[in-house]
Amino acid sequence: MTMAAVGGEASSLFATPRTVAEHRADGSIVLRSPDPLREAARCTGDWLEQWALQAPSKIFLAERGKPDASWTSVTYAQALQQVRSLASWILAEGLSTERPLVILSDNSVDHALLALAAQHVGVPSAAISPAYSLMSRDFDKLKSMISLLQPGVIYVSDTKPFAAALAAIRPLHQAEIVSGNPDDADALSFRALTATPESSDVAKAFAAVTPDTIAKFLFTSGSTGTPKAVINTQRMLTSSQQAKAQTWTFLAQGGDLVILDWLPWSHTFGANHNFNLVLRNGGSLYIDGGKPAPGLFATSLANLKSVMPTVYFNVPRGFDMLIAALRTDEELRRRFFGEVKFAFYAGAALPQNLWDALEELSLKTVGRALPMVSAWGSTETSPLATDCHFLAERSGNIGVPIPGTELKLVTSGDKLEVRVRGPNVTPGYWKAPELTKQAFDEEGFYLIGDAVKFADSARPERGLFFDGRVAEDFKLNSGTWVSVGTLRVAGIASLAPLAQDIVVTGHGGDDVRFLVFPNIAGCRTHAGLPDAAAVSEVLGHDKVRSAIALGLAKLKAQGANSSGHATRALLLAEPPSVDGGEITDKGYINQRAVLTRRAEAVARLNDDASAEWIGCAR
Repeated sequence: MTMAAVGGEASSLFATPRTVAEHRADGSIVLRSPDPLREAARCTGDWLEQWALQAPSKIFLAERGKPDASWTSVTYAQALQQVRSLASWILAEGLSTERPLVILSDNSVDHALLALAAQHVGVPSAAISPAYSLMSRDFDKLKSMISLLQPGVIYVSDTKPFAAALAAIRPLHQAEIVSGNPDDADALSFRALTATPESSDVAKAFAAVTPDTIAKFLFTSGSTGTPKAVINTQRMLTSSQQAKAQTWTFLAQGGDLVILDWLPWSHTFGANHNFNLVLRNGGSLYIDGGKPAPGLFATSLANLKSVMPTVYFNVPRGFDMLIAALRTDEELRRRFFGEVKFAFYAGAALPQNLWDALEELSLKTVGRALPMVSAWGSTETSPLATDCHFLAERSGNIGVPIPGTELKLVTSGDKLEVRVRGPNVTPGYWKAPELTKQAFDEEGFYLIGDAVKFADSARPERGLFFDGRVAEDFKLNSGTWVSVGTLRVAGIASLAPLAQDIVVTGHGGDDVRFLVFPNIAGCRTHAGLPDAAAVSEVLGHDKVRSAIALGLAKLKAQGANSSGHATRALLLAEPPSVDGGEITDKGYINQRAVLTRRAEAVARLNDDASAEWIGCAR
C-alpha cells in the first residue's frame, strides 16, 4: 500500500493538523490552533447521565479476575444507578473537598464507580498508586499524601494485602475504610454501599457541580521530594476531551469505541486520557489486569485475544513485549493489524526500533502500515497539550497544540523550553500556594520543564519533537550539551533487546556513560542460560557483555559526536526502586532520582580501574 493510501486512511480518522505561530519581539514563539475549542461539558457526570439515557444497555466497564474467566460487565444504566446510590452514602458521610475519597487499589469496576460517585456530587477523589502501599517498605510517600489530603473514606480492594500500609497511616486520618472484599470484617463492604437508597440530595449536589469544581487530586511522582497533589478541575477534564474529539474526528462518526487498557488511574494517562475518552464518547472499557512486566504480560495477551480494541494504548515497554508476541502468533498478528485502527504511545518516546518493527509487521501482515500516533502533556495539563493526529515520519513527534491550548517556546541554552496555557491546565497544587506560584510565568503559562524542537520550523503544522527535560540536560567538559532524552531513546534502541531502560550520566566529564537497567529475560535468552540462572551470572556472561559493547559501538557509528554516544555502560543488578522515586508504576524512569540514589554505581562507572563497566567495542 502506498503512503498516499495510508495518509488517506489517516485523514478519515483525524482532523487536518493546523497551527498558527506568533513570533514575538522578545524571541519567544507562541503556537496555537486556529480552530477554537468548542463548548465542553459542564462535568464528567453529564457524560454518564447522557449515555445512561441514550445507550442504557451498552457495556461501559468490564473486568475479569483470571485470563480464562468470563468478563463481568456493567452497563451505562447500571453504572449510573450504582453511582447515585454510592453518592447518597458519600453525602451522608459528609465527604467534601476537605475530606475527599482516597483509593489505594488498582483499576477495577468498583474503583471506577466509587470515584465517579464522589465526582458526581462534587467530592474529589484521589487514586494513589498501589506501589506506595504494596511495594514500599517505609510508606513515607503514602503517609505524606494521606496527611495532606485528610480523607474521609479510604477504599481498598481487600484489606489483607494492604494491611501494613493501612496500619502505617492509621494515626494520620479519621477515614472510614471501605473494602471490595465482602468478607473483610474490619471494613465497610463496598457491595453494601451500592444498596444505599438514592437520596434527593444527590440531584441537588450534582446540579451544583460547576466547571471549577475540583474533580480529583492526582499526585506527581515525588522523585525530588514530597509528591504534590495536582488539582484537577471538571473544566480541565472536559475541555481536554472536547479537544480530543476535535482532533480524533472518527469519534463522531459512530461505531463502537472499545478500549482494553491496563494504564493505572493513579496517573493522568490512564485516568484522564483513556478512561475519560471512553466515558465522553459512550465507549466500552475492558480493564486489563495484566501489565508489561514479567509474569503479568501473559494476562494482557490473553485479554487482547479476547477483546480486540479500537485503539491500542501502551507505553514503550508494552510495545516491546507486544512485538515479541506478534512475531510468534500469526492469528493474533492478523487480528491485531486487521482490527485495531491505530496505536497510541505517550510519555517516554518510543524507541525507533520498536516503531520500525511494528511498521514492518503490519506491512507484512495486512499490506499497510499501522498508524502510530502520540500526544504530550503532564498531570498538570490533564494531560493533553499537544496531539500528533497525523502520520509522522518517525517516532517522537508529539504533534501540534490542541484547540484552546497555547504553547510558548522560550530559548533556554541551545534548546526551546515549552510552556502551556489553556483551560486544560491546573489552577495549582493543593495546599501549596508557594509551589503553585513558582509553577507559572508572568503570563500564566505553566512551566512544564520540557524542551521541544520543530519538525520543520517553516511549517509548524508538521509538529514538534520532544527534546528532553531542560533540567536533565548537561554539558561535557568540551562545552557540548548532552540531550539526555534523545540519547536515552537512541541508546535503548542500540542495546535492544538487552536494555530495558537507560540513565545517562557524564556531568562535568569528558564523555557520556550509561547506567543500564537490563532486560534480564532478554539477557538470559541471548546468553543461552536457563530461566533459573542468577542475575549475577546473567549480567556477567561474556555474550551479554560483548553484545552491550557492540551496541555502544553501533550507537557511536551512527555519526554522533561525543555528546551523542556513550563510551561505557554499567549493568545494574538491582531493579529501580519505588521508595527511591526511581520508577513509576507505568515503568517510567526518573533520571535524577536514579543518579542521586546510585551515586556509588556512578562512581564505579567512572573508575578507570574497575572491571565492572563495559567499554564501547572498537
